[in-house]
Amino acid sequence: MDATLGAGGHARLLLEAIQPGGRLLAIDRDPAAVAGGRIQLSGFEPPATVVRGDFGDLDHIARSHGFAQVDAVLFDLGVSSMQLDDPARGFSFRGEGPLDMRMDPDNPVTAAQLANQLPERELAGLIRRLGEERWAARIAGFIVKRRPLRTTRDLAAAVEAAVPRAAWPRDIHPATRTFQALRMSVNDELGSLGNGLKSALSILTPGGRMAAISFHSLEDRTVKTFFIAESKDCVCPPQQPVCTCAHRASLRIVTRRPVLPDEEEIRANPRARSARLRVAERI
Repeated sequence: MDATLGAGGHARLLLEAIQPGGRLLAIDRDPAAVAGGRIQLSGFEPPATVVRGDFGDLDHIARSHGFAQVDAVLFDLGVSSMQLDDPARGFSFRGEGPLDMRMDPDNPVTAAQLANQLPERELAGLIRRLGEERWAARIAGFIVKRRPLRTTRDLAAAVEAAVPRAAWPRDIHPATRTFQALRMSVNDELGSLGNGLKSALSILTPGGRMAAISFHSLEDRTVKTFFIAESKDCVCPPQQPVCTCAHRASLRIVTRRPVLPDEEEIRANPRARSARLRVAERI
């Protein structure tokens, strides 16, 4: 299962690897990705099953399409290059576009609504929590003063004005973390990830593997924490003298440390520089 179809690159490689006769279920909440994937992955026998949906509901989606158990699940987390490169989707500060950021266009909440309607303190908390941004309070204040913000450039300009020039990070745009925070909130990315990991475990065959590629610390921490918890027989607090949880290990961690991209891969795809791959196997 490819839980995050995107532009279909991973799905095609997976299909090629499981031929002849292997079956692939590919999921994405973006209808553009689903439409493109159905065309791109149709030349296999059997063809891939491509479904629109949220991987937080992965187990239900899988079982309803005849995948009661699977041998492998891949999560490639965050926004896809296809979404990032389209100014009309509003994910990037690099081009002028509506302040949208929805992976699923049917989602009723947009980034513009969060930026323009949240109370200043709540907005600052969101930017601090999901963006890990040290200037969150100041950024929220500048956003509130400049309301209404309508475009990605409006938001980027507010952040640029809020963060002192001497404090701008060297390797990323100063608005990167604020955009990340709003995008993650709009799409409930950490909530979907937590549910998706549990769902994947419930349908993974013994010996089957789940892999997750993350691009920032919050995603990676969620995956790492889940893998560690599910690889232990007891998850009771350390100070508790007797185990009462009855938890039993269901995973074996394959990658004790995350697999990082090498220099050649980063040169070929600069967006891979922050990628972290973790893999675990079903016991």
